[in-house]
Amino acid sequence: MMKKTKMAIMGLAAALLVFTAACSSEDNNSKVIIKEPGETITVIDNAGKETGEPDVSVEKVEAYENVAFTDWIDEETVVVSKENTSLDKMKLEELADSYPKSLYLYNLNTKQYELLKEQDNVFLGEATLSSDRKHLLYQQFDLGDPVYYVLNLDTLESFGITGGSIGGAVSAKWADEKTIIGAAYSGGAYTASTSGSIAPLAGLNEEALYIVEKIKDKVYYNTQSDESLMVMNLSTKEKTNLGIDHVYRVVSSPDGNQLLILQTNGTKSKLILSDADGKNQKTIAEGTELGGVSWSLDQRMIAYSEKADVNGTTIKGLYVYDMLTGKSTSLAVDVDNAVTAWSPSGKALLYTEWDGKQTNSHIVHLKYSIQK
Repeated sequence: MMKKTKMAIMGLAAALLVFTAACSSEDNNSKVIIKEPGETITVIDNAGKETGEPDVSVEKVEAYENVAFTDWIDEETVVVSKENTSLDKMKLEELADSYPKSLYLYNLNTKQYELLKEQDNVFLGEATLSSDRKHLLYQQFDLGDPVYYVLNLDTLESFGITGGSIGGAVSAKWADEKTIIGAAYSGGAYTASTSGSIAPLAGLNEEALYIVEKIKDKVYYNTQSDESLMVMNLSTKEKTNLGIDHVYRVVSSPDGNQLLILQTNGTKSKLILSDADGKNQKTIAEGTELGGVSWSLDQRMIAYSEKADVNGTTIKGLYVYDMLTGKSTSLAVDVDNAVTAWSPSGKALLYTEWDGKQTNSHIVHLKYSIQK
């Protein structure tokens, strides 16, 4: 997604660090052994496989109309924003044909919805879970700027990231399982805890922040006037320019050792993989627009959507980049500016997109050439 509209492999991620290649004396299959904490995974190359055959394939795709899937509780349950027809329609004239949108859990097996949060005359959506699956960060909005809230999934009580010394939240992202970070309306950045405390972030007072992401003991940021990616050490408050310009999004690997950087010059976008210090850069994808970026928890797969002009034709699609093979595989066509999220196992990917009339979601079930 382009910044102005408001919005790979230099070494596998830490979980896939040690590779040992071996050839069996009993057959001609080539094997790769991946040693992880507590387990070993053997990747077997099929002797009959043609050169260039994808190592990732789609088993099935499930489509869901007029709902927005945003995150996973577990392999069977997703967080959903959808119209709540039990409430009165919206009061604003511009939205009078719409019902409020509420938050639900949806079981993919039983096809049943469980109401989490409803409220008259507003849309609730863009919900993401804390890493411990105990809290939900979501937006409340109608026609204006969104207001961010935190919902306790045990008590179903919520609080807004509003007012006080920060004047409200311009943006909000999970920093860890108990902390949210973002840009403040008062300027600079803020942190909010799941217990309800909200405070400015010391040392980061730059005005009009655009990106604010906490990764381990550092905060990555830039401003709307200067799109260069900066990093501040939270202990020393030292600030460093990573020398990467025109950045509009940063996504950390689950272990925090690598970054995915989305960069644009206005006509062309790049998805770059780098170390946490910005070094060892590798371009994964290029196009006129890139978005929908998410990283599977095992750090093997990176999802992204891409729009590109090929010989005068616009091509739009959803892809996954395999860190193990360094190859991208197409999952779906005619997908534009999707939001994606991986199931905990990494065997399924949800994506949600606006088709110009309504929001629709899909679940893509994947098969890998990998055996445990």
